[in-house]
Amino acid sequence: MDPLLVITNSGAGTSDEENLERALAVLRPHTSVEVEATSEPGELDGVLHRAGSRTIVVAGGDGSLHAVVSALHKRNDLGKNLIGLLPLGTGNDFARGLDIPLDVEDAAHVLISGTPRQMDLIVDEVGEVVVNNVHVGAGAMASRRAHRWKHRLRPVGVGKVNLGKLGYPIGALITAFNPPVIRLRVEVDGAVVTDVDTQVLQVAIGNGSSVGGGTDLVPDAEPDDGHLDVMVSRATGPVSRLVYAARLTVGKHADHSDVDYVRGATVTVSGEEFWVSADGEIYGPERHRSWRLQRAAYSMVLP
Repeated sequence: MDPLLVITNSGAGTSDEENLERALAVLRPHTSVEVEATSEPGELDGVLHRAGSRTIVVAGGDGSLHAVVSALHKRNDLGKNLIGLLPLGTGNDFARGLDIPLDVEDAAHVLISGTPRQMDLIVDEVGEVVVNNVHVGAGAMASRRAHRWKHRLRPVGVGKVNLGKLGYPIGALITAFNPPVIRLRVEVDGAVVTDVDTQVLQVAIGNGSSVGGGTDLVPDAEPDDGHLDVMVSRATGPVSRLVYAARLTVGKHADHSDVDYVRGATVTVSGEEFWVSADGEIYGPERHRSWRLQRAAYSMVLP
């Protein structure tokens, strides 16, 4: 088994540290393991600079995985190292979609006996990457509102035990009652899926399938199948939104009459101002964004 460089977040809580120790106890009898905690991009870049040929193991959630893959991509080193994942995050959506066990000891056993598989990547027009998925409209607005409430509620509590986690359900609830309705033009491989004369509730571009800790937003997306799954919801009326939301909870919304579900390699979204959530990072407002598939961008150890 190749040596491992395990990268973790220096701001992780006690529970994450204990879980990491459980995983390390599984790994250390099989290979040499170095653990490095980073808190900002400069530190992460320095650690990656001396990774050598070791397998890089991300001990964290979707955000941590995004940070490592993005840093390697900017260094032009993505693809040189095998990547592994010990899911210590809250949602762990990418791990869920790839059947990586959420128990860290079981995930550590995957690193020992798993098989490398090539993973696709989403890259936007300015070179930023998306590992799991990117969406605009209702989902992005819910995430934006959630971040706001998370920061407001974080001071309420003691130490790491606070009300910050309530920001996400609050953001989703507010958005459910007051969702954004945007006129957008969505093109997939140059073909128009919907134009600005139609109101849109949500657009999702999936490399991975789920968001929010297991909601299959783009249910058929797989990060190694060579295409992007694109879901466009036109469920803007009150009744249509309720039906769409109900189907979304069970992953059946792609069959909704107000939903288009297509596949391709390039996606362009333009029109009225919109916010974007890319691997949980919120940016905007935007009027035009485009994304493309980068096939087999890196390899990952999977069950």
